[in-house]
Amino acid sequence: MAKRVVLLGAPGAGKGTQAKMLIEKYKIPQISTGDILRKAVADGTPLGKEAKVIMDSGGLVSDKIVLGLVEERIKQPDCKAGFILDGFPRNTAQAEALDKILANTGTPLTIALNIDVDMNDLLKRLTGRRTCKKCQQMYNIHFSPPKKDGVCDKCGGELYQRDDDKEATIKKRLEVYTQQTAPLIDYYSKKNIMKTVMGVGSINDIFNKVTAVLG
Repeated sequence: MAKRVVLLGAPGAGKGTQAKMLIEKYKIPQISTGDILRKAVADGTPLGKEAKVIMDSGGLVSDKIVLGLVEERIKQPDCKAGFILDGFPRNTAQAEALDKILANTGTPLTIALNIDVDMNDLLKRLTGRRTCKKCQQMYNIHFSPPKKDGVCDKCGGELYQRDDDKEATIKKRLEVYTQQTAPLIDYYSKKNIMKTVMGVGSINDIFNKVTAVLG
C-alpha cells in the first residue's frame, strides 16, 4: 500500500532525521517545498520562472505557485509508491488546497504523522546547539557536549552559538509554529488520519515508533 505522509512537528522535533530514515526504509521520496522551488528556478520551468521574479524582488512565493510545484512533483514516477511531505502544508488553508490537488490526482494522504516533543525539551535542543567555527561540527551543551567547554573535539576550533539558535529567535519560531502549524493536528484529526508519536528517546527508538504507526 502506498504511503503518502505529511510529517508534522515543531522545529527541533527531529522531523528531518526521521524523514531521511523513512526514505531509506520505504524507498519513497521526501518532498520539501524549498528543494522543489530551488530546482524549478534552476531548471527554468514556467512555475520556476514565475517564482524567480517574486524571489528576486524579495517577495514571498504564493501558495498557488508552491501548490503547483507540489502537484507537478507528485505526478513524477518515483511518487507512485508514496511520498513524504515535510514542511508543507504550514497552515490549514494550504492543507485544504493540498487535499483538493491530491483528490484530483487520486493520491489522497494516507497519514499525517506528528512527532511531539515537550516545548521545554525543544528549547534545550535548539538553544543548546553549538557549532565549530572551523569544521562546522555540531554539539549540544545539554545532550552531546564537547569534552572541553567551548572547544571542538575534532579540530580544536572555537564553538559558537549561531544567531538562529539564540533563545529569542527560537521562541519566536516556536510561537509561529504553534499559531500556524499546530492547528493542522486538529484538521487531520477530523479526517481520521492523524497519528502522534512522542519524539523522546534515541533516534532509533523514535524511528521504531514511527514505523510501527506507518506499518
